[in-house]
Amino acid sequence: MTKTRRLEDLWSHIHCLGVLADTGSFTAAARRLQISKASVSQRIVELEQAAGVPLVRRTTRSVGLTEAGQTLVDQTAAAYSRIEEGFSAVRNLSEGPRGVLSVTAPVALGRQVIAPLIPGFLKRFPDVRIQLELSDHLASLATEGFDLAIRHVAGVPDTHVASVICETRSVLAATPEYLATHGTPKTPLDLAGHNCLHYLRRSGSATWSFESLEGDKRVAVPVRGSFTANNSEVLREVAAGSLGIALLPDFSANPALRSGELVEVLRGWRVVGDYAERLYAVRPYTPRVPLTVSSFVGYLREEIPASEALGGRSEATEGPAS
Repeated sequence: MTKTRRLEDLWSHIHCLGVLADTGSFTAAARRLQISKASVSQRIVELEQAAGVPLVRRTTRSVGLTEAGQTLVDQTAAAYSRIEEGFSAVRNLSEGPRGVLSVTAPVALGRQVIAPLIPGFLKRFPDVRIQLELSDHLASLATEGFDLAIRHVAGVPDTHVASVICETRSVLAATPEYLATHGTPKTPLDLAGHNCLHYLRRSGSATWSFESLEGDKRVAVPVRGSFTANNSEVLREVAAGSLGIALLPDFSANPALRSGELVEVLRGWRVVGDYAERLYAVRPYTPRVPLTVSSFVGYLREEIPASEALGGRSEATEGPAS
């Protein structure tokens, strides 16, 4: 005979069911809860035994809730949200942020900009632990269990909140040796005679669009080149080998520009519509911003030098993503 579980023994099990419903998989739920996948499965089994009805519908490809499971989640979600808000408010009264901060960022941006800043943050806030995953995959924060995403994109999902960290820009760059051999383009149309190293897009073809700094001229130029890649660090290194002219985000181009390894071309024109013009910190919507998240975003705004790593700093703003 199965022993009847006291309801208060099942609070964490019910919360686990809610996280499972939110993430859609046992693996993602385990990651968010920071427990093993087996522990998540065991809690769900125990909760089903206590409820006397199936709560989760399992298939080889997905996990969903039964009608009973969805009803339980719907009835308890608001209560757990209030508990989370209350605990966050109390924890924020402590001397500083603490706990685990799970962050995702693109590979090139993460390696060149974010990773070098992390030691300073962890020294300032020793009670915080950071889990950083570098991936160019646009992760679903709720599904994959991330607290924060750093994204160099034109827009983010309207289900999230986006904070602008700083403005960025795109840069055309080549080595002095390449330009001495092949000539320096004077206008965007001159790029037709150059080996253009561009970011690999699904369409396969590439068109670079420009606007004059005065804003009175626009031109789109189909470009061709002997090399494409889906990583700006790789494009920079190939350009440094004097192979051609590369279109790079400023965070990849600036170290080589400062050293003189590369020089900027077409300085009188602004590249539009290729790389994004803003760096965002993106988080799932919550009524109260976790202190670890706000502290890390604030730190990035402080430490990313506008004149060094990226193209410029904007006013700190936050609102629903668009």
